[in-house]
Amino acid sequence: MKVLLLSLLCLYQSFVMAKMPVPKLDYTQAWQQYLEQSSHQSPKQQFPYQSCFEKAAKQHNLPVSLLLAMARGESDFNPNAHSSANAYGLMQIVWPNTAKDLGIHSIAELKKPCVNIEAGARYIKKQIKRFDGSVHLALAAYNYGPTAIARRVDNIPQGANWYSGYIYQHLQYVLGENAAVGGFSAPANYRDEQKIRLTSFNQAYRATAFIAAIQRRAATVRLDTFDYGMGRYHVVMLYGSQQELKQSKSALNKAGFYFN
Repeated sequence: MKVLLLSLLCLYQSFVMAKMPVPKLDYTQAWQQYLEQSSHQSPKQQFPYQSCFEKAAKQHNLPVSLLLAMARGESDFNPNAHSSANAYGLMQIVWPNTAKDLGIHSIAELKKPCVNIEAGARYIKKQIKRFDGSVHLALAAYNYGPTAIARRVDNIPQGANWYSGYIYQHLQYVLGENAAVGGFSAPANYRDEQKIRLTSFNQAYRATAFIAAIQRRAATVRLDTFDYGMGRYHVVMLYGSQQELKQSKSALNKAGFYFN
């Protein structure tokens, strides 16, 4: 991923704007609305390993868009992803405990895309059943562990609530919501989607607020947030063509965010 170099003034503006409040969704309600209205929708793009996602979704009676959103948020479809929490693969299955509970007995097996996807699907399905159909609580449990969420089901940890919202954000991308920005849409094949890192934060809410601040000044730029672990939340600019890259750079420059 290429790195965008900002001026010192731009960084100062970014820090100030990242403190600005951002409206919060009720994710319990948002996920329920998704199940009722949008879960049947097909993804708007061709994603990596899509046949594996479709097979796992059918096998476990889950929306394929949910699994794709989880994989994008967890690993950005990198089968070799390895986190500081010792989670592996596309769906970031923790080794060894969770993996072995799911019948996977080697890291090599865990790194196989279809195996990892099926394991993630099986695990989230188990959590959805455990929490009586609540995708919000199921995602919180996927991230924090089911025991931790069961103890605090009416007041889940802030980080678990953030994770549910983070995956919901990636779901919007998968479903193509707000896909057409400034005359450009996400490319038909996800492998053609390019990213440039604008900046990073050590607090998730700052990354979210930073995006909101930029979009108030440069609404034609496609932006997203990725959690790359180690407490770092990257804000990235997306582009699918050189024409979109040129237009997005120009929009950011006009907004006061300068490319070196």
